[in-house]
Amino acid sequence: AMAPGGGVGNAIVGTIVIVFLATLVSVPIGILAAIFITEFGPETRVASAVRFAAKVLTGLPSILAGVFAFAIIVVVTGGFSAPAGAIALALLMLPTILLTAEEAIKRVPPRMREAAIGMGATPTQVVSQVVVPTALSGILTGVMLAVARAAGETAPLLFTSLFSDFWVSRTPPQFLPKTLSDLMKPTASLAVIIYNFSGSPFENQISLAWSAALILVVLVLVVNVVGQIIANRSSNR
Repeated sequence: AMAPGGGVGNAIVGTIVIVFLATLVSVPIGILAAIFITEFGPETRVASAVRFAAKVLTGLPSILAGVFAFAIIVVVTGGFSAPAGAIALALLMLPTILLTAEEAIKRVPPRMREAAIGMGATPTQVVSQVVVPTALSGILTGVMLAVARAAGETAPLLFTSLFSDFWVSRTPPQFLPKTLSDLMKPTASLAVIIYNFSGSPFENQISLAWSAALILVVLVLVVNVVGQIIANRSSNR
């Protein structure tokens, strides 16, 4: 019988944890920025600067996001960690979410805004109760696309979360982080396990790399399919 352990379960959990943290950071910032530049200050210099920065970040090499997070998080905290990896991935996710949300909000018919204002709604109420719910499908599409991209990134994680042979927690259930200290240490991820083991001379590690690659492809495919379904529903409305 085979001994237990030696799989990629910790890397699957690590990938989910890091991408989840990155989503928590990038989604609120991206959506709020998109709302500001479309609803409250579309012609201001700040809006122009935000759009320009988002377009620049769209073409940012992923390794530079990793270097930035390394300098800001890893050097300051003194170690590799899941939050450091999340900040690097959030930088890559942010422009996709912002620009997609901006386009989704722009598609909301002006007559809906005018009707809400005519009924006495404040600008904040118009945004929260009319604009965002109407544009939600398009916004979610951008989030899904950003998550799919982040899940497959390797270079930023080599500089930030690095790798670990352990689960995120040392106490049962080990696949759930319970304290901040569980996150503030090197964390495994599927992309890095592929990078580490693909050139290994050991057959079992090469098999693990192929397994991790298949799992990552399935995860990204599922996210993309969900994003496409949401996009189709949004376009049919």
